[in-house]
Amino acid sequence: MNDAMNSAAGSIPDFSRLDAVPIGTILPHRGTMLLLERVSAFSDEALTAWARVRGDAWYADAQGAMPAWIGVELMAQAIAAHVGLLAMRAGGHARPGVLLGTQRYTALAAAFARDAQLRIDAREVLRSEAGHGAYECAISHDGARLAEAVVKVFQPADFRSFIEGSFHS
Repeated sequence: MNDAMNSAAGSIPDFSRLDAVPIGTILPHRGTMLLLERVSAFSDEALTAWARVRGDAWYADAQGAMPAWIGVELMAQAIAAHVGLLAMRAGGHARPGVLLGTQRYTALAAAFARDAQLRIDAREVLRSEAGHGAYECAISHDGARLAEAVVKVFQPADFRSFIEGSFHS
C-alpha cells in the first residue's frame, strides 16, 4: 500500500496527495449513490471535486446523460467531503449531516452529457456553532459553468436524536 493509502486507511489523508485518497474514505456514500470520484483541492473554506457522468448509471437518460437536477446532490457530496476532510484534518471523523436545500438552483443545461468530467466547486460562506452552514457551489465542464447554487446544510451534534425527532414531529 502506498503512503497516501496508508494515511487514508488511518482516516487522516495525506493532504498533499488528495488525488491518491480513495473518495470512499472521505464520504459515507456507497454503491450507486457515491457520485464523486475524487477531490483535487481542499482548504479551510473550499473544495474542488470531480465526477464523471456514467452512461450506465441509475440516473442516465436515454442518451446516457445525467439530468441537471442531480447537480444538487453532486454539490451536497462536495460539501460533505469538505466537512469530512476538515474533521479528519483535526484528528476526528466525519459526522453525518443533512441537506436543508437551496433557495435557487440554476442549471444552465437540462442535462450533463454522457462521459463529461464534471468539476464541482464548493466554497463555504457560513458556518455556525450550532451546525448550520451554507456553501456557494458551481458545476462546470471544460471551463463552462453548467449549474450554480447556494446550498444550505445542517450537521446536528446528535444526528440520531435529530433523525428520530423528525419522525415524531
